[in-house]
Amino acid sequence: MQVYRVGGAVRDRLLGLPVSDHDWVVVGASAQQMLDAGYTPVGRDFPVFLHPQTKDEYALARTERKSAPGYRGFTIDADPSVTLEDDLARRDLTINAIAQAEDGTLIDPFNGQRDLQAGVLRHVSEAFAEDPVRILRVARFAARWPAFQVAPETAALCVHMVAEGEVDALVAERVWQELSRGLMETRPSRMFAVLRDCDALARVLPEVARLWGVPQPAEHHPEVDTGVHLMMVQDTAARLAAPLPVRWACLVHDLGKGSTPRNEWPRHIAHEARSAKLADALGERLRVPGDCRELGAVVAREHGNIHQSESLGAAATLRLLERCDALRRPERFDQALLACECDARGRLGREDAPYPQRARLAAALRVVRAVDATAAAAQALERGATGPAIGEAVRRAREQALAAAQ
Repeated sequence: MQVYRVGGAVRDRLLGLPVSDHDWVVVGASAQQMLDAGYTPVGRDFPVFLHPQTKDEYALARTERKSAPGYRGFTIDADPSVTLEDDLARRDLTINAIAQAEDGTLIDPFNGQRDLQAGVLRHVSEAFAEDPVRILRVARFAARWPAFQVAPETAALCVHMVAEGEVDALVAERVWQELSRGLMETRPSRMFAVLRDCDALARVLPEVARLWGVPQPAEHHPEVDTGVHLMMVQDTAARLAAPLPVRWACLVHDLGKGSTPRNEWPRHIAHEARSAKLADALGERLRVPGDCRELGAVVAREHGNIHQSESLGAAATLRLLERCDALRRPERFDQALLACECDARGRLGREDAPYPQRARLAAALRVVRAVDATAAAAQALERGATGPAIGEAVRRAREQALAAAQ
């Protein structure tokens, strides 16, 4: 039995990056031998085991043979006769097909080190075409390392896979898994660029893909193209280290502009409501977590009002806070404000522009939440108010506090 460190741990160490997860491949062993040695089985689709002390993942060397459409359509062979090179040959990219022996020796049969040095994302073999998830992974790696380029032959293979309908077999969970990780990378726009180049974006995220070529008013959007703006917003969110719910909200905030009739371009009247509806449908289709979906709906619906909030009086400001459920969900409202700042700064020449709306609305929320609602309700009761009139009295107290603070 021989054990090798493989995959991202080897790659990242060669790149001089910190390594947090360690994956290992075991050659020349059977599943029973792993169990006898105290390893815990965890693999559902192929034999993977947890080390009894470190809890690192140890997988038996295996080969895969395509047997059905989609990423699950494989027959796995993890016989002890499978060699290390056999195992590495089934991996997606050459930079992920480097192994390291226990003595530190590197085993690199597919020249992954060369591609690391050259900054190239290149598939290992034609077996790449058997798993559509790999298109998403290439796109995600492009977002992680913006200086890396997709090899021409790999780009051509991705185009072929899309044309053959492989991406249509992707399940929602895997799309979201790769998309969410790509959104959190250094330059998310690169992920979408790679997916657009091979026509996968239109198949996986058609609501997003149709935004390219849709113009916007140049006075508000010097970059004009909605798709270009969307990518600038995504990269701004990355630059501001926004959490995943904010990055999802940035992705879906303008989806409604893709459904604006051409004769109404470049204006997009009432696109906010359409964006919220499309964002909800997309989130449901991809089974996006609730915190992301909820924030996406708020930002899609209210980003225009938040942008214009400096002109709002106390009553209108309070209504905006209420629509955003800011009093009950202040943390989510803070994320909505960050998403709107990303939207405002994701425009040509405005990348470093101030966004005073964020501070103003955050201050307004503090003023409203500082109002003693219990005392305001008690005073209303003393005046003989009942039912909805009590709630209205609390609202007036909050509105008066806002007016005094403005």
